[in-house]
Amino acid sequence: MTSGSSSGGTGLLLRLMRDGQPRTRGELAEITGLGRSTVAQRVDSLLCSALLGPVGEATSTGGRPPVRFAFNPSARIVLSADIGATHIRLAVTDLSATLLATELVDIDIADGPVIILGWVLQHGRALITQAGRTEGDLAGIGLGLPGPVEFATGRPVNPPIMPGWDGFNVPGFFADTFPEAVVVVDNDVNVMALGERYMVFSHVDHLMLVKVSTGIGSGIISDGELRRGARGAAGDLGHIQVPNGDEVMCRCGNLGCLEALASGSAVARRLTAAGEPASSSHDVVRLARGRSVLAAQMLRDAGRMIGEVLASAVSLLNPSVIIIGGTLAEAGESLLAGVREVVYRRSLPLATSDLRIVTAQTGDKAGVVGAAVLVIDHLLAPSKVDEYVNQFS
Repeated sequence: MTSGSSSGGTGLLLRLMRDGQPRTRGELAEITGLGRSTVAQRVDSLLCSALLGPVGEATSTGGRPPVRFAFNPSARIVLSADIGATHIRLAVTDLSATLLATELVDIDIADGPVIILGWVLQHGRALITQAGRTEGDLAGIGLGLPGPVEFATGRPVNPPIMPGWDGFNVPGFFADTFPEAVVVVDNDVNVMALGERYMVFSHVDHLMLVKVSTGIGSGIISDGELRRGARGAAGDLGHIQVPNGDEVMCRCGNLGCLEALASGSAVARRLTAAGEPASSSHDVVRLARGRSVLAAQMLRDAGRMIGEVLASAVSLLNPSVIIIGGTLAEAGESLLAGVREVVYRRSLPLATSDLRIVTAQTGDKAGVVGAAVLVIDHLLAPSKVDEYVNQFS
């Protein structure tokens, strides 16, 4: 589309309207400084595309009352998937990332991309119907994967727990079924960080989300933007060596990694060796909630080890909020207490003076919401909106 198109600049107007506040054409002209005819033209383009809709009338100052308009998030839908090592949560959302339908199923990521993504495709189509929408309404698909992802291509990069996934063309898998849908893929902890920020911490521009489950990873948001690094490996806390930690072999081949010492599977192994059988993160949570003193002690120790690694990250990145999520965060205060104990003691006072360390507040929804947000931010970027509304002119 050329810059001279009648719909040019319409995306900027929609960006303003995404705050959900209804406005009249006159109010939009006053806020933007644009001429009334220009505003009217752009509003009409958005009305034709259904991205904007009328929501009643303003108070009349004489003559016919002006119509108010607001962003219409139901214009299109998004399919999002939070794919973990042992589960998939699938959701259909509107363009405000509101959940319309969800499904959760246990899987094994080692089954490979064809089986796992085939499940996403099959159940995603059923979920769209369950949400009362059609496949023609689908604007995009967002996925979070439990390993490094080259964001520009959507391909996993040497993922340690995903045999058969390295370099797999994830967006291409969906192209035959949904050729018009944009497909965006990222690391699962990154999408959790986006989801938690979108739903709870929208006012926070500097935060870290640390996921403690089968593995350990983090999503970093700085200056309001997700930081992925050169190859998508930013935030991989799990393979940093714990200071003064035991030299336990990690699945990456190194000794003493945080994941090998403080993940859910590591705590489960230590509990089993101490006489309280546990085979997974969920078993650790069950024991902790059942008032197991040993489980509480081991979770606090795990929190201290995570805190040892996070203390350096706090001094480097200076976040204002650290969110502890993942399965082990559901066990209660023991893990969080261990993290706080070490971070506040070891990090620079300037970096911790206003730092909050909290548990995730979105439960198991952060991943699918964050994956949807990835897609929505792509679709509703001003340049993309200009291209989209031009179809209706």
